[in-house]
Amino acid sequence: MAGIAAVYRDRDSLPLRTRALFTFGAVAALHAAAVVLLLAGTRTGGGGALSWGLVLTAYLAGVKHSYDWDHLAAIDNSTRKFVAQRQHPVSVGFAFSLGHSSVVTLAGVLVIAGASVVGGLMADDTAGNLVLGLIGSGVSGLFLLAMGLFNGSAFTRSAAAFRRSRTGAAIDPRDLEPQGLMARLLSRPLSRVRRPRNIYVIGFLFGLGFDTATTIGLMMMTTAASLAGVPPFALLALPLAFAAAMTLCDSVNGMAMMRMYRSALADPRRKLGFNAVVTGISAVSALFIAVITLAGFFHAAFGLHDPVTAWLSSIDLGDAGLLLVALLLAVWGGASLVSLRSRNKVVQSTNT
Repeated sequence: MAGIAAVYRDRDSLPLRTRALFTFGAVAALHAAAVVLLLAGTRTGGGGALSWGLVLTAYLAGVKHSYDWDHLAAIDNSTRKFVAQRQHPVSVGFAFSLGHSSVVTLAGVLVIAGASVVGGLMADDTAGNLVLGLIGSGVSGLFLLAMGLFNGSAFTRSAAAFRRSRTGAAIDPRDLEPQGLMARLLSRPLSRVRRPRNIYVIGFLFGLGFDTATTIGLMMMTTAASLAGVPPFALLALPLAFAAAMTLCDSVNGMAMMRMYRSALADPRRKLGFNAVVTGISAVSALFIAVITLAGFFHAAFGLHDPVTAWLSSIDLGDAGLLLVALLLAVWGGASLVSLRSRNKVVQSTNT
């Protein structure tokens, strides 16, 4: 234990590959725990086919939930902030997802234990549901608003530097960092988010709302399976499988975003335009989700009946997240093709 504690204290000095292995080792441990619980449940209580089918459904629900736009925007913008500070945030996606799935796992355990309070919290129009929903939407909206403005400052600076670079001006690596009035105003509110592990709390607060169809569906499925006589160990595998899938996808997403932004910082002159485009997409997506989330917050908190907040609060962000992933991958792929063509031209000119 002392050795593990020493490694944890010195984790920032570990090689990037080692830290990535630790992160995905933890993801693998979640998968293994879900499988062990499922096997233990089916061996002692039967119902193997039903239990395996339910766990697979929960796992796929976790995959889908990880691509909600608010997940992607929070992980993407947080990763951009850490990379700009010259950190190597390999665990941003894992920490956010673990915090988010902790709420779901805790609720699932309480459902299995027969705690009726969970049903009351999840029922529409109840005081508990309203309070938790306001906490979740308020925190997520304000966090994404701050991150969107913070990264918007970085986008403005890098876009201006890209325009100057096309006229032959020198590139200052600090042009890729958020500076100016907006960055100074937001530096204090974001000062406590210093390490990827701090994102765990953000993810936990994001999950308090019980406001997504995926989360509610998982809880209802757990309740129905409990009433159908599925063994308790197999029931515990449901929220754990959901958490395992979500942490896997969010960890991969966080690592991919880190590679994007690190490549831009590694060669500012060649990648400045790419950095500006990706940062702009990230900032706009965060601000877009912040507007939708805060509109839902005010609509519920103050009982508004205007058509604008009613429409914004009704938008489903689940499928929209896949569009954001596709857009970022398209930008990354296009930048890779341009870089490859540039290298080929250099090689050809050298050979001739």
